[in-house]
Amino acid sequence: MNIPEQSRFAIYALGIFFSYFLYGIVQEKLTRGRYGDQVQPDGNVGERFTYTLALVWVQCICNYLFAKGMLTVKPQKEDTTHTGYYAASSLTYLLAMVSTNMALRWVPYPTAVVGKSAKPIPVMILGVLIGRKSYSWTRYACVLTIVLGVILFMFKESKVSNLPAETTGLGELLLFLSLSMDGLTGAVQERMRASSAPSGQQMMLSMNYWSTLMLGGAMIVTGEGMAFIQFALRHSEVWLHLSMIALCGALGQLFIFLMVANFGPLACSVVTTTRKFFTVLCSVLLFGNVLIARQWFGAFLVFAALFVDMLYGKNSATTNKKPPGEGKLKDEQKKLTS
Repeated sequence: MNIPEQSRFAIYALGIFFSYFLYGIVQEKLTRGRYGDQVQPDGNVGERFTYTLALVWVQCICNYLFAKGMLTVKPQKEDTTHTGYYAASSLTYLLAMVSTNMALRWVPYPTAVVGKSAKPIPVMILGVLIGRKSYSWTRYACVLTIVLGVILFMFKESKVSNLPAETTGLGELLLFLSLSMDGLTGAVQERMRASSAPSGQQMMLSMNYWSTLMLGGAMIVTGEGMAFIQFALRHSEVWLHLSMIALCGALGQLFIFLMVANFGPLACSVVTTTRKFFTVLCSVLLFGNVLIARQWFGAFLVFAALFVDMLYGKNSATTNKKPPGEGKLKDEQKKLTS
């Protein structure tokens, strides 16, 4: 069945929103809840789940198996993407995730959210410089307006932070590193699309394969793997939460890679950035929370930019843009004519 392009975009975006909405609920239950009834040194009852690497590793291996199952049921053309692309993309993706988690030690959570809201900017810049991508001026303006709108909407005038001033700079440096890694991931994925145009399922399979290997090595080196196993044996109910996170994460990542494969990393970064915005906006509409004037202005900027981009962004794209896989097609034509 041939689904129109705008309908496919809406389906993928809604899939990302819904999957990660459920994912966030279960993840909060896992990471903020307590397991068991043993009194801890801080006086609280129950242990906390603190095994970040193990959590991501479980998600990656489940995502790999999920993609493998889909490709087994419905085989696709052979993936000719260079292995180095997948290894590099997996490494930068994991470094971005680890940098963000480490930054939360030294910067408040609202600062991290606002900082990561600028993700489409490095994705766009490095996509042009490294990924050999080109965008129209309308697309540049719309993406910058969306980022500005999200920052205005999400920013909170926090009270005086308890974090030492000398460590806040380190946290901001880690956020900058995370954004740089996001941009490199997008640039490598653009090169992937231009050279071999892998499907979303193929990207999901290979990237999670490399991520599983890298995280497995990190867990062995740090000793977190054994500590995680011991924790899971003490509290068997953690497996239910991990299974729910893995399912939601696998579905969400499938939609993300389908979005990247069909519409590019920039479109995907815009969707994932505005996901937080729409989640907060829905809670405002459903539960009657009050918005200040700055937040309403930010909401207006986001909706206006999305509307303009939908109408003009794609039509005014530069005509010299190469479709996915064109580089590979030209190489094959050269071989035939040589």
